[in-house]
Amino acid sequence: MTSLGQRVRWAVRRLRHMPALLAGAALTIAAHAPAAAQTDWAKVAEAAKKEGKVVLYTANVGVRFHHDIAAAFEKKYGIPVEILEARASELRERIRTEQAAGRSIGDVSHNGATTTALQLKDGTFQPYGDLPAVATLQPQYKTDGIRIPLFSIVYGILVNTRQVPAGSEPRSWKDLLDPKWKGKILSDDMRALGGGSVMFFVTTDAFGRGFHEKLAEQAPVFTRDISDAERRVARGEMPVYIPFTFANFRQLKGLPVKAVVPAEGATYVNYEVALLKGAPHPNAARLLMNFFLEKEAQAIYANGGYVPTAKGVSASAPPEIRELIEVKLLGTTSPERQNEMLNLAKELYK
Repeated sequence: MTSLGQRVRWAVRRLRHMPALLAGAALTIAAHAPAAAQTDWAKVAEAAKKEGKVVLYTANVGVRFHHDIAAAFEKKYGIPVEILEARASELRERIRTEQAAGRSIGDVSHNGATTTALQLKDGTFQPYGDLPAVATLQPQYKTDGIRIPLFSIVYGILVNTRQVPAGSEPRSWKDLLDPKWKGKILSDDMRALGGGSVMFFVTTDAFGRGFHEKLAEQAPVFTRDISDAERRVARGEMPVYIPFTFANFRQLKGLPVKAVVPAEGATYVNYEVALLKGAPHPNAARLLMNFFLEKEAQAIYANGGYVPTAKGVSASAPPEIRELIEVKLLGTTSPERQNEMLNLAKELYK
């Protein structure tokens, strides 16, 4: 039988060697941690390929960049991306209906921060888990484990250069109140979620209700066809369009149009992605969400006129694009007052 004295001596010897044992264990964990993380992500990619596709619901309507990123994603992983484009309010209702029926089709939500915040309260999303590329976010952009900021859209004014001579274009939001623009302004509908409502929200806060009372007297023509609005200005149907998405400017290259950054600053909205609850292709969804933050996708955004959220990307954009994404900002919206501002827009613009 072992004596009490022997047991004490063994315990002392173990304690003497404990620091070396702990150090060795720590080295073993550190050496295997990166490999384990890579293996786990490789398993996600493998499961995603078995799911066969991923479905993206985006409120960023009428731009080619989703398709450029989808093509790059499919080239890298061999997984096709199905894209549904619709206005923010329409997508919110579609997702609500799908989830209420227990028949979800969409996997990833791609929408403005205000709408995404409202959907978060509705219980629309689920946590995305660990995504390696989240570490590339610039410090000013935050994620809560559900929503990831991808880029910011900035808005200004578009004019037809044949109808609006150089030097006579509206150089500020307030210039739109000049009587010479009455009946000549094409506007995204401010009474529905989208760029128009962002502009209405921000300019109301900045200039007061009276600004829009006077702008309403200018009889702006509302449209909800975002993809065709800039083309209508380029064709000369209307000389001015508000608010113009600077990200669309490269698509209009060679046409008689000019983008104007208002003197007071551009309105903007942050765009976020989130994993939809009940997503039928959850692994492919996570893979796509991670890809959105990788340098290849973020560079597509920057080169297209969006403000990227990942570190060290915007500097690589062409000079003419940097002029449109490195601008003074006037403001953005907040989810708490969204309905209030939509109702006010409906009151002022009959």
